[in-house]
Amino acid sequence: MESGLEELMPRLLPVGDCDLAEDFDPTVPPRTPQEYLKRVQLEAARCPDVVVAQIDPRKLKKKPTVNISISGCQPAPEGYSPTLKWQQQQVANFSAVRQSLNKHRNHWRSQHLDSNVTMPKSEDEEGWKKFCLGERVYSEIDALSDNENLGIDYLKVGFPPLLSIVSRMDQATVTSVLEYLISWFGEKKFTPELGRWLYALLACLEKPLLPEAHSLIRQLARRCSEVRALEESKNEEQISALNLIICLVSRYFDQRDLADEPS
Repeated sequence: MESGLEELMPRLLPVGDCDLAEDFDPTVPPRTPQEYLKRVQLEAARCPDVVVAQIDPRKLKKKPTVNISISGCQPAPEGYSPTLKWQQQQVANFSAVRQSLNKHRNHWRSQHLDSNVTMPKSEDEEGWKKFCLGERVYSEIDALSDNENLGIDYLKVGFPPLLSIVSRMDQATVTSVLEYLISWFGEKKFTPELGRWLYALLACLEKPLLPEAHSLIRQLARRCSEVRALEESKNEEQISALNLIICLVSRYFDQRDLADEPS
C-alpha cells in the first residue's frame, strides 16, 4: 500500500528520519523545522487509507433537477420575419457602434457625470434595475402625472445608456447588469427603456464571450422570441426591436441556431 501511495503522491523533497531530542512532544507547536516535518509525518501516518463520507439519506429522497433549454427561438409572427438583407445591415451598424465605442472609450470615461448621476455598485441588482428602467417601469406605473411631464426626472424614467456611463462599466459590471435586466425581462414586458439598455450592454460585451455571457445572451434571444410570438397587437416598432436583439445575438455573436429564417 505504501509503494502505491508513493507512486500517486511522490515526495516533492526528500525527507529522511529526523534526529530529534528525547523530550520531543508532538502535541505542542514545533520549535524547529525538523520537529515540524516529523509532526507532519506522524499526522500523515494516522490518516486512514480510505475515507467514507457520512451522507444523510433523507437529503437524497428528492432528486435534484437541472433544466437546460437547448431549443432555438420561436419563429416570428407571419409577415414579421426580418429579411436577410435587413439582418446583415443591422449587424454592420452594430459593428460600427462597437468600434466607435472602443475607440473613444477613454475619452468618454474621462467626462464628468452630471451631479444627479450616481451609478450603483456592481452587485446592487435592484439599484441597477431602477437606474436603467426608472421607478416608473420598475414599479409598473402606467403613466406620469401632469407635474412630472413638465421636466425629465431620470430617477423616474431611468437614465439612458450614455457613453459617459457605459464607458465606466468594466466587463464584470456589464455582465452583471445584463443578467439583472434579463432576469427582470423574464417576467415583465418589453419596454423602450429596457431595449436601449440591452442594445448598449451588448455593444459593450467583449468577444470572445465568457461562458456566463454566452448563456445570458442565448437566454435573452429566446425570451425576445417568446414575447414576439405573444404580441397580440402586432406593434411593429416593438417587434422590430425584438427582431434586432435576436439578430445581434444570433448573427453578430455567432449563435446561428437562434437566427430568424429570412422572409
